[in-house]
Amino acid sequence: MNERHIVSSFDRDLEAVQALIVKMGGLVEQAIIDAAKSLELRDEELAEQVRRNDARIDALEEQANEEVARVIALRAPMGTDLRVVLSVMKISANLERIGDYAKNIAKRTSVLVQLQQIEGTSAALRRMAKEVETMLKDALDAYIHSDAELAQDIRMRDHDVDQMYNALFREFLTFMMEDPRNITACMHLHFIAKNIERMGDHVTSICEQVIYYVTGEAPEDARPKGDKTAYDLTGA
Repeated sequence: MNERHIVSSFDRDLEAVQALIVKMGGLVEQAIIDAAKSLELRDEELAEQVRRNDARIDALEEQANEEVARVIALRAPMGTDLRVVLSVMKISANLERIGDYAKNIAKRTSVLVQLQQIEGTSAALRRMAKEVETMLKDALDAYIHSDAELAQDIRMRDHDVDQMYNALFREFLTFMMEDPRNITACMHLHFIAKNIERMGDHVTSICEQVIYYVTGEAPEDARPKGDKTAYDLTGA
C-alpha cells in the first residue's frame, strides 16, 4: 500500500510539472502569433502586449524548475522517470527562449512602424511564424503523448523554415540593392526573420528531448539544413 501511495504521489507530481509545460507552451504559441500579427498590422499596442506577457512565460519557467528540483529531492526518480523530469527543465528553457524571440520581434515592430513599409515582407514573415507556431503546437502534442515518431517528423519540418528564411534573406538583399532607403527597414526585418528561424531551432530541440525521454537515446542523424547561403553570409 505504501509503495502504491509513493507511485501515485510521483504521478501527481509529474502531472503537475507537465501541466506547467503545457500552460507555458500555450503562452508561447500565442506570443508567436501576436508578435507576427503586430508586425503585419503595424500594431504597436499588440506588440507592447507581447512584451509585457513575456514576464508570465519567464515566471512559469522558474516555477517549473523549482518543481523539478522538488520532485528530484523528494522522489529520487530513476530511469525513464528521471528522463521525463529532466526533460521538463530543458523543454521549459527552450520555450523561454522562443518567448524571448517573440518579444524581440515585438520590440522591432515598434521601430518598423516609424519606417517605410517594405511591401509583402510582413505577410511572408507571418507565414513563416505560423509554420513555427504549428510546429511548436505539434511538438507539445508529441510531448504530452510521448510520441517519438511525431517528434522526429516535426524535427525534419524545420527544413521548411530554413528554406523560408533563406528566401526572405535574398528578398531583403534585393530590396536593399534596389533602393538604399530600404536598408534600415530591411535590416530590422532580417533580424526578425532570423529570430523566427531560431524559434524553429528551439522547437527541434524540444522534439529531440521528447525522442530522448521516450527512447532513452538522442537522435543520431543530423537534422538537414536548407540552402546555407544566408548562414554563410551572416556567419550565423
